[in-house]
Amino acid sequence: MTNLDHGAATAAPTDARIHAFDHLRALAMLTGVVFHAALAYSPMMHGFWPTAYRTQSSWIDASVWLLHLVRMPLFFLVSGYFTAWLISRRGWSGLLRQRLRRILIPLLVAWPLVQLAISASTHWAAVEVAQPSPFLSMVSTLMAMPDPPALPPSTGHLWFLYYLLLFTLLAWTVHALGWARWLAGTIGKSPNRLVLILPLLVAPGFYLSTAPHPAPESLFPQFWAMALYGPFFAFGACLLDRVDSLQSLRHWLWPGLLICALAYVAFLVQLDHRNADDWNQHAPWTMALLQAVVAAWGTLAALIAGVRWLARPNALMAWLARSSYWTYLLHLPVLFALQYWLLDQALSWPFALLLSCGLTLAICLFSYEVLVRRTRLRWWVG
Repeated sequence: MTNLDHGAATAAPTDARIHAFDHLRALAMLTGVVFHAALAYSPMMHGFWPTAYRTQSSWIDASVWLLHLVRMPLFFLVSGYFTAWLISRRGWSGLLRQRLRRILIPLLVAWPLVQLAISASTHWAAVEVAQPSPFLSMVSTLMAMPDPPALPPSTGHLWFLYYLLLFTLLAWTVHALGWARWLAGTIGKSPNRLVLILPLLVAPGFYLSTAPHPAPESLFPQFWAMALYGPFFAFGACLLDRVDSLQSLRHWLWPGLLICALAYVAFLVQLDHRNADDWNQHAPWTMALLQAVVAAWGTLAALIAGVRWLARPNALMAWLARSSYWTYLLHLPVLFALQYWLLDQALSWPFALLLSCGLTLAICLFSYEVLVRRTRLRWWVG
């Protein structure tokens, strides 16, 4: 493991995994449970989200999009780091075997099972729930048709596995073209310059999407998603053996957080003035730049804070890191089933949110302990 000094990593040998990166990846994935649960109580998502509750709160919209702008960029940054770490230890053949075992096979197995589980609970809710969400009402109308239209296939919340495979292919292409050393030197040796450049690199991805940006669930690769998450993946890969260079960015932490807060407030103000028709249009450049600043500097701030305060071995965080993959795969079918049931319960939205999050995490973590941790499944999803 990496040498630690006062909670911060000093150097990263290629045969060591940084505790902080493992912990950050776990937090990014587990935060997804909170994010998806909170959307049920978002006024902005009320007409679209399957489990939308009858009461909402503007506090959800004021906070949930911050998670949305940071958690997946952070995930792909950390994934880029571990991709480079695997290549340094096992070579490209070892990386491809790992991608087959840990990403492609779980995706192919989990995708139809997740789709089947969500479809079954949605069908049940459309028939049985007395106070359905607008989405469920639409499903009920479609079910009453003699020949309802079929929805296009999508990757659902497993889209991140699909893009990890795409980024692996792109990483191999960069390596084959001989660009890897130049890219690593350009990004890894100039972290201060990257603080200014990264928002500009990811802004086109935000511009080519709507605001807030959706999950790229289509089976066809979305250019905007690759333009948005690709730079984070590349930066993470270039951090191998250069984690100590993050020390030079520590002076950016608090000023960066202040600028992120101001940019996020400005983003929320612009978001409040958008209407339903705007959801089908590209984000204005001003919104794209504001989102880029929040995503880039918020992710860098999370990375710097993680390397500083999450770098020590911790048994609980290590367990959460190992269980986070399984939890993320399983959480959405469990969450939807619980929140469909909660639609007919007379609860305040804060209690309903806490209950749905708590029960979902409890079920996922318990099932990990029973079904995955001590079985052969741990080689694929543990």
